[in-house]
Amino acid sequence: MSMPSPATSELDLRGAAPAPVFDPATALVAQATRGYWRTVLARILRDKVTVACALLLLAIVLLAVFAPLLALADPFKGSILRRLLPIGSEGFLLGTDELGRDMLTRLIYGGRLSLVMGITPVINALLIGAFLGVVGGFMGGKINTLIMRTIDVFYAFPSVLLAVAISGALGAGIFNAMVALTVVFIPPVARVAESVTTQVMSLDFVEAARASGASSFTIIRVHILGNVLGPVFIYATSLISVSMILASGLSFLGLGTKPPEPEWGLMLNTLRTAIYLNPGVAALPGAMIFMVSICFNMMSDGLRAAMDVTQ
Repeated sequence: MSMPSPATSELDLRGAAPAPVFDPATALVAQATRGYWRTVLARILRDKVTVACALLLLAIVLLAVFAPLLALADPFKGSILRRLLPIGSEGFLLGTDELGRDMLTRLIYGGRLSLVMGITPVINALLIGAFLGVVGGFMGGKINTLIMRTIDVFYAFPSVLLAVAISGALGAGIFNAMVALTVVFIPPVARVAESVTTQVMSLDFVEAARASGASSFTIIRVHILGNVLGPVFIYATSLISVSMILASGLSFLGLGTKPPEPEWGLMLNTLRTAIYLNPGVAALPGAMIFMVSICFNMMSDGLRAAMDVTQ
Protein backbone atom coordinates (compact mmCIF):
# COMPACT_ATOMS: atom_id res chain seq x y z
CA MET A 1 0.00 0.00 0.00
CA SER A 2 1.55 3.27 -1.15
CA MET A 3 1.70 6.23 1.19
CA PRO A 4 0.44 9.64 -0.05
CA SER A 5 3.06 12.10 -1.04
CA PRO A 6 3.88 15.06 1.23
CA ALA A 7 2.44 17.46 -1.39
CA THR A 8 -0.85 15.58 -1.52
CA SER A 9 -1.10 15.51 2.28
CA GLU A 10 -0.48 19.24 2.46
CA LEU A 11 -3.14 19.90 -0.20
CA ASP A 12 -5.67 17.75 1.64
CA LEU A 13 -4.97 19.53 4.89
CA ARG A 14 -5.31 22.93 3.29
CA GLY A 15 -8.55 22.03 1.52
CA ALA A 16 -10.24 20.50 4.55
CA ALA A 17 -12.80 22.56 6.44
CA PRO A 18 -11.46 23.89 9.72
CA ALA A 19 -12.67 22.06 12.78
CA PRO A 20 -15.14 24.00 14.96
CA VAL A 21 -13.52 25.67 17.92
CA PHE A 22 -15.16 25.05 21.27
CA ASP A 23 -15.52 28.23 23.30
CA PRO A 24 -16.12 27.38 26.98
CA ALA A 25 -17.25 30.94 27.84
CA THR A 26 -19.91 30.97 25.11
CA ALA A 27 -21.15 27.54 26.14
CA LEU A 28 -21.44 28.59 29.78
CA VAL A 29 -23.35 31.76 28.85
CA ALA A 30 -25.77 29.80 26.64
CA GLN A 31 -26.29 27.18 29.33
CA ALA A 32 -26.89 29.84 31.98
CA THR A 33 -29.40 31.61 29.72
CA ARG A 34 -31.31 28.39 29.05
CA GLY A 35 -31.27 27.57 32.75
CA TYR A 36 -32.56 31.02 33.67
CA TRP A 37 -35.53 30.90 31.29
CA ARG A 38 -36.34 27.35 32.39
CA THR A 39 -36.41 28.59 35.96
CA VAL A 40 -38.66 31.50 34.99
CA LEU A 41 -41.06 29.16 33.17
CA ALA A 42 -41.14 26.76 36.11
CA ARG A 43 -41.90 29.59 38.55
CA ILE A 44 -44.70 30.88 36.29
CA LEU A 45 -46.26 27.41 36.07
CA ARG A 46 -46.22 27.15 39.87
CA ASP A 47 -48.14 30.43 40.17
CA LYS A 48 -51.77 29.31 39.93
CA VAL A 49 -53.14 32.86 39.69
CA THR A 50 -50.88 33.75 36.75
CA VAL A 51 -51.69 30.50 34.95
CA ALA A 52 -55.44 30.99 35.50
CA CYS A 53 -55.29 34.57 34.18
CA ALA A 54 -53.24 33.46 31.17
CA LEU A 55 -55.72 30.70 30.33
CA LEU A 56 -58.67 33.09 30.67
CA LEU A 57 -57.03 35.66 28.40
CA LEU A 58 -56.12 32.93 25.92
CA ALA A 59 -59.75 31.79 25.83
CA ILE A 60 -60.98 35.36 25.24
CA VAL A 61 -58.42 35.92 22.47
CA LEU A 62 -59.28 32.63 20.74
CA LEU A 63 -63.00 33.41 20.90
CA ALA A 64 -62.39 36.85 19.41
CA VAL A 65 -60.09 35.57 16.65
CA PHE A 66 -62.27 32.64 15.60
CA ALA A 67 -65.62 34.40 16.12
CA PRO A 68 -66.68 34.05 12.45
CA LEU A 69 -66.26 30.25 12.71
CA LEU A 70 -68.44 29.83 15.80
CA ALA A 71 -71.80 30.13 14.01
CA LEU A 72 -72.85 33.02 16.23
CA ALA A 73 -75.71 35.40 15.57
CA ASP A 74 -75.19 38.47 13.40
CA PRO A 75 -73.68 41.12 15.72
CA PHE A 76 -75.34 43.92 13.70
CA LYS A 77 -78.84 42.47 13.28
CA GLY A 78 -81.38 43.55 15.87
CA SER A 79 -85.09 43.60 16.52
CA ILE A 80 -87.17 46.12 18.44
CA LEU A 81 -89.43 43.28 19.58
CA ARG A 82 -86.68 41.63 21.59
CA ARG A 83 -84.75 44.65 22.90
CA LEU A 84 -83.23 44.50 26.39
CA LEU A 85 -84.06 40.88 27.06
CA PRO A 86 -82.65 39.79 30.44
CA ILE A 87 -79.72 37.43 30.93
CA GLY A 88 -80.75 33.80 30.45
CA SER A 89 -83.53 34.45 27.96
CA GLU A 90 -84.34 31.62 25.55
CA GLY A 91 -81.98 31.79 22.58
CA PHE A 92 -80.03 34.71 24.13
CA LEU A 93 -77.74 33.49 26.88
CA LEU A 94 -76.61 36.99 27.89
CA GLY A 95 -79.72 38.84 26.78
CA THR A 96 -79.95 41.56 24.14
CA ASP A 97 -78.93 45.20 23.93
CA GLU A 98 -80.98 48.35 23.36
CA LEU A 99 -81.53 47.43 19.69
CA GLY A 100 -82.30 43.76 20.25
CA ARG A 101 -78.85 42.46 19.22
CA ASP A 102 -77.39 39.36 20.86
CA MET A 103 -75.11 40.47 23.69
CA LEU A 104 -73.00 37.30 23.72
CA THR A 105 -72.16 37.72 20.05
CA ARG A 106 -71.39 41.42 20.41
CA LEU A 107 -69.19 40.83 23.45
CA ILE A 108 -67.17 38.21 21.57
CA TYR A 109 -66.82 40.37 18.47
CA GLY A 110 -66.19 43.41 20.64
CA GLY A 111 -63.16 41.69 22.11
CA ARG A 112 -61.46 42.01 18.74
CA LEU A 113 -61.45 45.80 18.68
CA SER A 114 -60.96 46.19 22.42
CA LEU A 115 -57.90 43.92 22.52
CA VAL A 116 -56.37 45.48 19.40
CA MET A 117 -56.92 49.00 20.73
CA GLY A 118 -55.51 48.00 24.12
CA ILE A 119 -52.44 46.01 23.06
CA THR A 120 -51.26 47.73 19.85
CA PRO A 121 -50.47 51.13 21.47
CA VAL A 122 -48.40 49.41 24.16
CA ILE A 123 -46.40 47.48 21.54
CA ASN A 124 -45.77 50.67 19.57
CA ALA A 125 -44.79 52.55 22.73
CA LEU A 126 -42.48 49.69 23.74
CA LEU A 127 -40.58 49.85 20.45
CA ILE A 128 -40.35 53.65 20.25
CA GLY A 129 -39.91 54.34 23.95
CA ALA A 130 -37.27 51.63 24.44
CA PHE A 131 -35.31 52.99 21.47
CA LEU A 132 -35.39 56.56 22.78
CA GLY A 133 -34.52 55.47 26.32
CA VAL A 134 -31.61 53.26 25.30
CA VAL A 135 -30.18 55.92 22.97
CA GLY A 136 -30.51 58.63 25.61
CA GLY A 137 -29.02 56.50 28.38
CA PHE A 138 -26.16 55.26 26.21
CA MET A 139 -25.21 58.57 24.59
CA GLY A 140 -25.69 60.73 27.69
CA GLY A 141 -24.85 64.42 27.64
CA LYS A 142 -26.88 66.78 25.48
CA ILE A 143 -28.64 63.98 23.59
CA ASN A 144 -29.92 62.48 26.83
CA THR A 145 -30.98 65.91 28.06
CA LEU A 146 -32.82 66.67 24.82
CA ILE A 147 -34.70 63.36 24.79
CA MET A 148 -35.61 63.26 28.47
CA ARG A 149 -36.62 66.93 28.73
CA THR A 150 -38.89 66.44 25.73
CA ILE A 151 -40.34 63.37 27.45
CA ASP A 152 -40.90 65.39 30.62
CA VAL A 153 -43.15 67.81 28.74
CA PHE A 154 -45.74 65.05 28.32
CA TYR A 155 -45.71 64.41 32.08
CA ALA A 156 -47.20 67.86 32.60
CA PHE A 157 -50.56 66.45 31.46
CA PRO A 158 -52.56 63.60 33.03
CA SER A 159 -52.63 60.56 30.77
CA VAL A 160 -56.42 60.59 30.38
CA LEU A 161 -56.50 64.29 29.51
CA LEU A 162 -53.60 63.92 27.07
CA ALA A 163 -55.26 60.96 25.32
CA VAL A 164 -58.56 62.81 25.02
CA ALA A 165 -56.83 65.97 23.75
CA ILE A 166 -54.78 64.17 21.08
CA SER A 167 -57.66 61.98 19.97
CA GLY A 168 -59.99 64.98 19.83
CA ALA A 169 -57.49 66.95 17.76
CA LEU A 170 -56.95 64.08 15.32
CA GLY A 171 -60.64 63.18 15.11
CA ALA A 172 -62.66 60.16 16.10
CA GLY A 173 -61.57 56.77 14.79
CA ILE A 174 -59.76 53.60 15.79
CA PHE A 175 -56.44 54.59 14.20
CA ASN A 176 -56.42 58.06 15.75
CA ALA A 177 -57.27 56.61 19.16
CA MET A 178 -54.36 54.18 18.93
CA VAL A 179 -52.01 57.00 17.89
CA ALA A 180 -53.14 59.04 20.89
CA LEU A 181 -52.57 56.12 23.28
CA THR A 182 -49.17 55.41 21.76
CA VAL A 183 -48.09 58.99 22.44
CA VAL A 184 -49.37 58.69 26.01
CA PHE A 185 -47.36 55.51 26.75
CA ILE A 186 -44.07 56.43 25.08
CA PRO A 187 -42.85 58.75 27.91
CA PRO A 188 -43.11 56.22 30.80
CA VAL A 189 -41.54 53.43 28.73
CA ALA A 190 -38.71 55.73 27.61
CA ARG A 191 -38.06 56.86 31.17
CA VAL A 192 -37.81 53.26 32.44
CA ALA A 193 -35.52 52.29 29.54
CA GLU A 194 -33.28 55.30 30.11
CA SER A 195 -33.04 54.62 33.84
CA VAL A 196 -32.09 50.96 33.38
CA THR A 197 -29.63 51.81 30.58
CA THR A 198 -27.89 54.38 32.77
CA GLN A 199 -27.49 51.78 35.52
CA VAL A 200 -26.12 49.17 33.11
CA MET A 201 -23.67 51.67 31.61
CA SER A 202 -21.93 52.01 34.99
CA LEU A 203 -21.23 48.28 35.30
CA ASP A 204 -17.77 46.78 34.81
CA PHE A 205 -18.52 44.60 31.79
CA VAL A 206 -19.54 47.64 29.73
CA GLU A 207 -16.29 49.40 30.61
CA ALA A 208 -14.41 46.23 29.69
CA ALA A 209 -16.18 46.11 26.33
CA ARG A 210 -15.23 49.74 25.68
CA ALA A 211 -11.63 49.05 26.61
CA SER A 212 -11.51 46.06 24.25
CA GLY A 213 -12.45 48.30 21.33
CA ALA A 214 -16.04 47.12 20.84
CA SER A 215 -18.21 49.43 18.75
CA SER A 216 -21.17 51.29 20.19
CA PHE A 217 -23.58 49.11 18.19
CA THR A 218 -21.99 45.95 19.56
CA ILE A 219 -22.14 47.20 23.14
CA ILE A 220 -25.81 48.11 22.79
CA ARG A 221 -26.74 44.86 21.04
CA VAL A 222 -24.79 42.48 23.25
CA HIS A 223 -24.54 44.13 26.65
CA ILE A 224 -27.27 46.79 26.92
CA LEU A 225 -30.37 45.29 25.29
CA GLY A 226 -30.09 41.98 27.11
CA ASN A 227 -30.26 43.76 30.46
CA VAL A 228 -32.75 46.48 29.52
CA LEU A 229 -35.46 44.66 27.57
CA GLY A 230 -36.49 42.44 30.49
CA PRO A 231 -37.47 45.23 32.93
CA VAL A 232 -38.94 47.34 30.12
CA PHE A 233 -41.04 44.43 28.82
CA ILE A 234 -42.39 43.69 32.29
CA TYR A 235 -43.30 47.34 32.77
CA ALA A 236 -44.98 47.43 29.34
CA THR A 237 -47.17 44.44 30.19
CA SER A 238 -48.47 46.35 33.21
CA LEU A 239 -49.53 49.17 30.86
CA ILE A 240 -51.85 46.93 28.83
CA SER A 241 -54.54 47.06 31.49
CA VAL A 242 -54.31 50.87 31.57
CA SER A 243 -54.43 50.95 27.78
CA MET A 244 -57.55 48.77 27.75
CA ILE A 245 -59.31 51.17 30.14
CA LEU A 246 -58.21 54.31 28.26
CA ALA A 247 -59.17 52.83 24.87
CA SER A 248 -62.61 51.92 26.20
CA GLY A 249 -62.89 55.38 27.72
CA LEU A 250 -62.16 57.03 24.36
CA SER A 251 -64.82 54.88 22.69
CA PHE A 252 -67.22 55.71 25.51
CA LEU A 253 -66.68 59.41 24.82
CA GLY A 254 -67.17 58.93 21.08
CA LEU A 255 -63.50 59.43 20.21
CA GLY A 256 -62.71 55.81 19.37
CA THR A 257 -64.84 53.21 17.65
CA LYS A 258 -67.89 54.45 15.80
CA PRO A 259 -71.33 52.79 15.85
CA PRO A 260 -72.47 50.17 14.98
CA GLU A 261 -69.11 48.43 15.46
CA PRO A 262 -69.10 46.23 18.59
CA GLU A 263 -66.51 47.45 21.11
CA TRP A 264 -66.77 47.18 24.86
CA GLY A 265 -66.35 50.88 25.61
CA LEU A 266 -68.83 51.90 22.91
CA MET A 267 -71.29 49.23 24.08
CA LEU A 268 -71.02 50.60 27.60
CA ASN A 269 -71.92 54.03 26.26
CA THR A 270 -74.94 52.90 24.24
CA LEU A 271 -76.27 50.81 27.15
CA ARG A 272 -75.94 53.52 29.79
CA THR A 273 -79.59 54.57 29.28
CA ALA A 274 -80.70 51.01 30.07
CA ILE A 275 -78.95 50.84 33.46
CA TYR A 276 -82.28 51.19 35.31
CA LEU A 277 -84.26 48.91 32.98
CA ASN A 278 -81.80 46.00 32.70
CA PRO A 279 -78.72 46.62 34.86
CA GLY A 280 -77.33 43.10 34.34
CA VAL A 281 -77.05 43.46 30.57
CA ALA A 282 -75.86 47.08 30.81
CA ALA A 283 -73.00 46.06 33.10
CA LEU A 284 -71.67 43.23 30.89
CA PRO A 285 -69.25 45.35 28.75
CA GLY A 286 -67.85 46.97 31.89
CA ALA A 287 -67.43 43.55 33.48
CA MET A 288 -65.42 42.37 30.45
CA ILE A 289 -63.17 45.44 30.59
CA PHE A 290 -62.63 44.94 34.32
CA MET A 291 -61.91 41.20 33.99
CA VAL A 292 -59.42 41.55 31.13
CA SER A 293 -57.62 44.47 32.82
CA ILE A 294 -57.29 42.55 36.10
CA CYS A 295 -55.96 39.49 34.24
CA PHE A 296 -53.28 41.56 32.50
CA ASN A 297 -52.31 43.14 35.82
CA MET A 298 -52.05 39.74 37.53
CA MET A 299 -49.99 38.33 34.66
CA SER A 300 -47.63 41.30 34.83
CA ASP A 301 -47.13 40.79 38.58
CA GLY A 302 -46.58 37.06 38.10
CA LEU A 303 -44.05 37.62 35.32
CA ARG A 304 -42.20 40.20 37.40
CA ALA A 305 -41.99 37.82 40.35
CA ALA A 306 -40.87 34.92 38.15
CA MET A 307 -38.07 36.92 36.52
CA ASP A 308 -36.80 38.22 39.85
CA VAL A 309 -34.29 35.47 40.65
CA THR A 310 -33.36 37.12 43.96
CA GLN A 311 -36.68 36.11 45.52
